[in-house]
Amino acid sequence: MFCLVEVKYIPNLLMLQLQNLTKIDDDITDEAYGHYPDLRPISSLLDYGLILIDKPAGPSSHEIVAWIKKILCVQSAGHSGTLDPGATGLLPIGLGEGTKALSILLLGPKEYYTLARMHSHISEERLRLVLAKFTGDIFQRPPQRSSVKRSTRIRTIYEFQKLEQYDRLALFRILCQAGTYIRKVIYDIGEVLGPGATMIELRRTRVSNLAETKSEFTKLHDLEDGFQIYKAKNDDKKLRRLIRPIEQCLEGLRAVVVRDTAVDALCHGAQLAVPGIVAVAKDLAPKQLVGIYTIKGEIIGLGESLMSTNDIQENGRGIAVQLKRIILKPNTYPRAWRLSGNRLKGFST
Repeated sequence: MFCLVEVKYIPNLLMLQLQNLTKIDDDITDEAYGHYPDLRPISSLLDYGLILIDKPAGPSSHEIVAWIKKILCVQSAGHSGTLDPGATGLLPIGLGEGTKALSILLLGPKEYYTLARMHSHISEERLRLVLAKFTGDIFQRPPQRSSVKRSTRIRTIYEFQKLEQYDRLALFRILCQAGTYIRKVIYDIGEVLGPGATMIELRRTRVSNLAETKSEFTKLHDLEDGFQIYKAKNDDKKLRRLIRPIEQCLEGLRAVVVRDTAVDALCHGAQLAVPGIVAVAKDLAPKQLVGIYTIKGEIIGLGESLMSTNDIQENGRGIAVQLKRIILKPNTYPRAWRLSGNRLKGFST
């Protein structure tokens, strides 16, 4: 048995959100229940997995998901952030229950590299001045062929760089808020310049904390090969390199770690009270979105904090986190609660 608050389990140090937590109480975890995220059996990894697919040009994002379900023989999978058929790059895929965590990626920025063709020659200085106008908050109306309502909205472009320019061609790097249409950005730049501009190619290299500079993306044929090796030889080394724990996409959220005895009550809808907590993020404040974890580091669900770290340290009771979304399946841990009327009674309430 291991005590997470004393950080005795070294592999969990890879999970940034579980580092440098404030200890509220000591507790241990029962090895008979649940799994450390990086030691999940393949059957469990296929239900709480994350794949950083390098989408090729041609198929739609929905087709990629359908192919992955067929390759891995899984019933449920989903993607975060649609890429147009012609675009390439990062398409995060969640497997099974892991799909419930993908919405968190929409809170972070996205990075794109795009090649644009200007409809006439534009000087470098003039292009530089226009890019400066498109850095920061911009008004954008989604294009006609989009899946959202076509109403003008504000989106933020954090960084807009011209990397290369040759004749009428220009290569840009754009770091922007989720929901920004790059094709429309290039079109609008062309309108401001006068002659017009067209996006030729687009590649996404970052979604929130998931980036090409930090992790190798997965090709579809490598995923197929890894799964066939696992089925034929019971060798899961390659498959584990390609399918990551779903917890990896939650690094940007503050963490709350709970006792084993609180886990099943939370999975059945109970709210998290102070007695169920063993560790929290040092800078936790009320009204923050948090990830709730087992001592082993498994994500239980997402919630909104109602107390700060100091409040939790100073109070022995009260609701600390209001659960918003459950990810871990009920009955993964043994039941340690009882029903009283219509309410759950146990360590978590």
